[in-house]
Amino acid sequence: MGRMRGLLWLVAGTIMALLAGVVAYVTLSRATTQNATQGLVKPKVSVVVAARAVTVRGLLAAEDLQLHEMPVEDVPEGALKKVEEAQGKIAMTDLFAGEVILSQRLVDPNILATDGRLAMMVGQDEILLALPAQDLMSRINLLKPGDHVDLLYSLDFPTNRAAQNLPQNSTSAKGSSSSSSVDNKKEEQATFNLLPNVTIAAIVQPVKPSDGGGAVSAATKGAQGEAFNAPTAILLKLKPQDALILKYVKDAGGALDIVLRAPGDEKPDNTEPVDVDYIMNRYRILGGGQ
Repeated sequence: MGRMRGLLWLVAGTIMALLAGVVAYVTLSRATTQNATQGLVKPKVSVVVAARAVTVRGLLAAEDLQLHEMPVEDVPEGALKKVEEAQGKIAMTDLFAGEVILSQRLVDPNILATDGRLAMMVGQDEILLALPAQDLMSRINLLKPGDHVDLLYSLDFPTNRAAQNLPQNSTSAKGSSSSSSVDNKKEEQATFNLLPNVTIAAIVQPVKPSDGGGAVSAATKGAQGEAFNAPTAILLKLKPQDALILKYVKDAGGALDIVLRAPGDEKPDNTEPVDVDYIMNRYRILGGGQ
């Protein structure tokens, strides 16, 4: 009888232990599943972050920005959601790689203050030069602040510059003075990349003054979606010597075309000037006298 009672207690204990194990397993499984489910459905949103370090007063270009996903509850106030919202703006503080871009830390160079001045900032070794927006790229609204562009110019050059530069007391110069004076009047056009990798600081467009005062946006389209107004000028950030070169060629009557570089392309220029001889040699065009 005692043995039977002990056996019953042993069976009952075993059953209770099995039940406790099943309950513990089910509870842990439910908790794990719930945590995994919460992790999968945790809402996230894309925000704009700095792709690399940007110094204060730096103009943000497309290569400086990228999108990054983060939990909604971790997004700081003022975080930008689109790269276009930050591109072309000026950083008011140093930005570090991976840092979330906040609207309150940027300034738009295309905002006109009440005194009519653009909110522009340039480096100590740079100056601003206003270039008339007469090229085709500007007129069709493809350029914007922060873009890197090349300035291509075509200009007429004298065909006999070597003879013109000879000393006045040179025998050859005296003997050919009449022919040199005639030759120096002949000009041929050459096309060349005058200034590669120039940064557009701002686009100046005609805007109507606001009735209530305050800042006026010089954006391409107004808040009510008005038709595009062609810009009047392009502001370029240049070294002083480059600005002088550009002014000389512009004043000499050079024809300008602006070409847009791909985002992140800052390679040095490796093109060759093109003139009539270059075209004839490349395409093997024979002269009329041959």
